[in-house]
Amino acid sequence: MPDVYLSIGTNIDREQNVCSAMSALREHWPSVLFSPVYESVAVGFAGEDFFNLAAVFTTEEPLYYVLDTLRGIEDAHGRARSGPKFAARTLDLDLLSWGDEIINTESLTLPRAEILEHDFVLLPLAEIAPESVHPVNGLTYRQLWQQFTGAHSIRREVSIGDVTQD
Repeated sequence: MPDVYLSIGTNIDREQNVCSAMSALREHWPSVLFSPVYESVAVGFAGEDFFNLAAVFTTEEPLYYVLDTLRGIEDAHGRARSGPKFAARTLDLDLLSWGDEIINTESLTLPRAEILEHDFVLLPLAEIAPESVHPVNGLTYRQLWQQFTGAHSIRREVSIGDVTQD
């Protein structure tokens, strides 16, 4: 079973949407684990700050079933898909990687490039899976975080109601 890594983000009703997303993910994958939550500035547009975190779980379900489930959770949270790519959002659940698979199709690229580009993706991932290895470059997420030289958008770690593990 592959380790499935997600990035979770919201800048609309942040605490409520993060907690609700965590509950929805637990319903589908009870073993899911979550990183700490970080507040970060909006990247690519002027907007409210985001809450970002990472999640990991294992599954026997097929990749496209998981993607459809994530999209359904986003839709249930009022995710609008008709606007610009960089815009405020109720919930963003991005599949970051699927085990050690390297996938590059017209509709899906894994691992996602954002892992190496954004601190709000890499830091939570490094905290939840420090010894896991990036499938392309062979470095652990901890090593990648230690070497990170990109823009720093994280403002602070935040404490919200449902961050603790079950």
